[in-house]
Amino acid sequence: MTELTLALEGSTYAGSVAVIRGTEVIADVTLEDVEGSVPAAGRGDRMLPAVAECMKRSGATGRDLARIVCGAGPGRFTSLRVAGAVAKGLATGYGVDLYAVSSLLLIVAAAHPPLGEGEYLSVLDAMRGECFGARVIVTADGDISQRGPTVILSSRDIQELSVAEPTLRTVGQGQRIAAAPNARGVSKVLPQIIAAGPVDIALWEPDYGRLPEAQVKREAAARTLG
Repeated sequence: MTELTLALEGSTYAGSVAVIRGTEVIADVTLEDVEGSVPAAGRGDRMLPAVAECMKRSGATGRDLARIVCGAGPGRFTSLRVAGAVAKGLATGYGVDLYAVSSLLLIVAAAHPPLGEGEYLSVLDAMRGECFGARVIVTADGDISQRGPTVILSSRDIQELSVAEPTLRTVGQGQRIAAAPNARGVSKVLPQIIAAGPVDIALWEPDYGRLPEAQVKREAAARTLG
């Protein structure tokens, strides 16, 4: 069994893992599968068992892996950090390259049923009443790509965009089209991930999008006391 990809996604607490042969998902697991419910913040101890369970279901071993792909965020600081650390550790241990992919791209790529041709606004909760967002294009051939940078949007921004661009459909949890980032989506965009090249395992970190909430509160408290 060769040319397998192990994919991890941790931009939300409902993290996921998939084993992909070529562009076919042969096994996938969510942290909910391992825990029985969506883990709370900080329950990063479930990511590695989810990887083990997914590898078991696929019948693969570390020797079968050609690469590891990790969702790069933006998203929840703790869960992204855990997924990134696990991905880096496994890539180092197995001696394979590590690749990164936008978690906003994975929302569109993992949507079920698959999204049709068009332009989408992919969004993830950024807390504080805001969302991370990026435009994603799906072509008639099924190619999926992100257009432009990730930005932070308020609910008002999203509403105004929907009015100004009626054909721009919003995708995400609690949005017009309900979908969440999932490691399965890597199968739809794997060729472009490989073409972009691997990351430097020693230096790479996920794109957290903004400072963790705890740090923001500490800095705000320090400014108040100062």
